[in-house]
Amino acid sequence: MTYDRLVCANCAAPVAEGRCPVCRANRERLQQGDGPFAGLSPVTLLALLVVLVAAVALLAV
Repeated sequence: MTYDRLVCANCAAPVAEGRCPVCRANRERLQQGDGPFAGLSPVTLLALLVVLVAAVALLAV
């Protein structure tokens, strides 16, 4: 999940706006946790998984 859709429990504003210290701290924490696939959509990840499974199936035959 991306932080642009999260709502802060402290100030009820979107976390992406960083209105309060809690928002800013959580936004920084979530940005630091970005991995190599964080920017990809779930559909793209699913497509990559299907391609990987198909490649493994072809190699196993």
